[in-house]
Amino acid sequence: MISKLKAHISEYFVGKEETTENLLICLFSGGHILLEGVPGVGKTTLASTLARSVKCDFGRIQFTPDTLPTDVMGTEIFNMKTGEFEYREGAIMHQIVLADEINRTSPKTQASLLEAMAEGQTTVSGVKHLLPQPFMVIATQNPVEFMGTYPLPEAQIDRFMMKLTIEYPDESEELRMTKNMLGGKTIDTVESVITSEDVISIREQVARVIIKDDVIRYARNIAEMTRKEKRFVLGASPRAVLDLVKASQAKAFMDGRDYVKPDDIKAVAPFILGHRLTLTSEAKIAKEDKADVLLKLIQKTKIPL
Repeated sequence: MISKLKAHISEYFVGKEETTENLLICLFSGGHILLEGVPGVGKTTLASTLARSVKCDFGRIQFTPDTLPTDVMGTEIFNMKTGEFEYREGAIMHQIVLADEINRTSPKTQASLLEAMAEGQTTVSGVKHLLPQPFMVIATQNPVEFMGTYPLPEAQIDRFMMKLTIEYPDESEELRMTKNMLGGKTIDTVESVITSEDVISIREQVARVIIKDDVIRYARNIAEMTRKEKRFVLGASPRAVLDLVKASQAKAFMDGRDYVKPDDIKAVAPFILGHRLTLTSEAKIAKEDKADVLLKLIQKTKIPL
């Protein structure tokens, strides 16, 4: 079922197999994902293709500077007939939510996603509203150097299990994309290959994948290395360790195993920890590369036998 889904998405989102696999790791481990790239490289296409391939309720929020928190969370409206306030759902009340260009809206509106992403619910006027399951937020953003963007605060970034950067396609991929478009193979023609019940079932199986204490300690030790690294302003949070463990379970499951190896931790660690770390001013002046610093720390961490 997973292989079929992966192949189906690759038909529409050409190339970038690693990106597709990491997207499915987040889906099956219950995480949220942040996609970054310049406009037009396929961020929205990837999110829409996944939503259509999985038979889930899909919602999209196009973030702009004037988007309000009530547009996301919903609001209460007074019903003249009944004389009572009624909850009107916001765009967040869907199973898969595409938060398009999330860094083009104000921090106040960005913060309206925090409760939903962390707790699977949203609170309006003191009343909690549970979100439909399976629930997943796929957010896209343009690089922060672009005009009209607001950097995501640390609390928001930490809610995303992974951040993936989508680069320009190579020649063969771009030619295949063009042929697909000329042949009428667009996201409007994507059909579902699995259901929301299938996703919930896979999540339950992923949660049962065995991970030994030594491997859990290995994941924690990697995070501890980032906390001790002087070139980082902040190290990885405890939530990052939990995400590292859950993603490694999904990685093992997708590889056909019922147990986690240290290699699974190493494979997902750069995508889970990278966006949570920030270089100090001195490291930036020295032109240090954050990805290289993190990779060396991972390689330096002792692997359990």
